[in-house]
Amino acid sequence: MLKHIRNLAIIAVVLAIGVAFWITRPDEAQVPMDEMVGVDPVLGDPRPQMVPTVDIAEVARWSEDQKPAAAAGLTVARFADGLDHPRNLYTMPNGDILVAETNSPPRENGGIQGWVMKHLLGRAGADTPSANRITLLRDSDGDGEVDLRSTFLKGLNSPFGMAVIGDKFYVADTDALLVFPYRPDATEISAKGRKLYGLNAMAPNTHWTRNLAVSPDQKKLYIAVGSNSNIGDNGLDSERGRAMVIEYDLTTGKAIPLATGMRNPVGLAFYPGSDILWAVVNERDMLGSDLVPDYLAEVEFGADYGWPWHYWGGYTDPRVKPARPEKRQYERRPDYSLGPHVAALGLVFADRTRLGGSFANGAFVARHGSWNREPPSGYDVIFVPFRNARPVGKQIEILSGFLDQNGDAHGRPTMLAADKTGALLVSDDVGNVIWRVTPDASAPAASGSVR
Repeated sequence: MLKHIRNLAIIAVVLAIGVAFWITRPDEAQVPMDEMVGVDPVLGDPRPQMVPTVDIAEVARWSEDQKPAAAAGLTVARFADGLDHPRNLYTMPNGDILVAETNSPPRENGGIQGWVMKHLLGRAGADTPSANRITLLRDSDGDGEVDLRSTFLKGLNSPFGMAVIGDKFYVADTDALLVFPYRPDATEISAKGRKLYGLNAMAPNTHWTRNLAVSPDQKKLYIAVGSNSNIGDNGLDSERGRAMVIEYDLTTGKAIPLATGMRNPVGLAFYPGSDILWAVVNERDMLGSDLVPDYLAEVEFGADYGWPWHYWGGYTDPRVKPARPEKRQYERRPDYSLGPHVAALGLVFADRTRLGGSFANGAFVARHGSWNREPPSGYDVIFVPFRNARPVGKQIEILSGFLDQNGDAHGRPTMLAADKTGALLVSDDVGNVIWRVTPDASAPAASGSVR
């Protein structure tokens, strides 16, 4: 009898180990990445996970003589280094570059979930306290070397979005839209700011960045606000005013949702010569390594992109309860897949750059890199070609090499801007560098027109 009980116990332990292995095993990609990017990506069946695949590239920062690899016809060099977690970039009217040295506010979610999050952020080099400042970089003669560096604004709360309109400077902290007095060519702002509009930063404030875009007539600001969870896990009450792009009227002070159902919109930019806003959006996790693709989309007024109930124009997320099938027919499909789990962040249209030939008509996108996909995805800057004001074809990788041969991260490309010469600037929040991409000296004369 005792022997029978002992055998049953052994079987139970083996089964428990097997179940634990099955639940926690990494989900490996089954569809080639090339088939999952573009206007019409291949979307396989969801593979819901109780435990996410975890494949974080550990930090091995660039040495002084290392740099990313640039595409043929381009070259890359350091524009600024020694920064503290540089994230968003903004080009001032006079050509000065602002960089938000920033990180998430302190995480308030405790327990096992909080410990795991802190551990993962530490491995990715993203657990440093936020510097909470904006730094000005001036390259007076356009030679690609910074000759003036100053603290432009400090004492902020996880700042990200920045904009100048006339004599005012706007900042989107994680919890508020602020305005400061500004004078042309200023290298610092010492005046106290004024709060214009509060933003939902309820704990755990999962997606904390708040980017800004200015309407072409300079009468409105657009604020990108990510969700507070993966799929509404913290309750939809905590998602009020989130997972959307907000339109803020500078004259009336009124704010309305421009578009909703966007899990984590970050990069914002207007298509050249138009009032059409575009965004890059990070989609949901834990449906396997092949789902769901991050995307580039036109931000239509009143559009719903499906989060959390649906994705990619009507595919149902089986985990979200209660289901909302009646919403599907009204949801908008994204315009271009950037690939699953690539963590697309920065967006700049080619009209602001002068990289030439193949890069004259389209959009540059920084893909920060996956933490939960096998094999890893992203960790690069790509170019999405446009034709007739719409994305077409396959992406072109223009900056790579952020992962070394061991799979460790020298850096992670984050946000994008163009300097006054038309060079493409890329912030690298793990390498603490801003990279500057220009045409090779031997390359044909560049054109920045976009049609």
